[in-house]
Amino acid sequence: MEEDEDGTPERHLNIHFSPEIMAGVYANFANVSHSDYEFTVTFARVDHEVEDDEVPGVVVARVNLSPRFMKELIDAMGDNYSKWQTKEGIKNLPEFDGPDDT
Repeated sequence: MEEDEDGTPERHLNIHFSPEIMAGVYANFANVSHSDYEFTVTFARVDHEVEDDEVPGVVVARVNLSPRFMKELIDAMGDNYSKWQTKEGIKNLPEFDGPDDT
């Protein structure tokens, strides 16, 4: 068994999805709140095109996280966003020989 940097055995997750969960949900709005014990992230699909004072929306998922897991999630999201930004920046270089969108 392989070991990680601090010498503990490395573990591998084997996670399975049902087809409904694998499809995912779309969200274009998120709200983050917290208590002394946990963080809650609420994802919603909101209709931004409505011009009323009250914008309609529907919650598509709500996730409760421990503070430690919230920190790990923030780090992972920052890392992945940075990688995405780098890739997008490379696509915009004149030298990039990628797919032509015309």
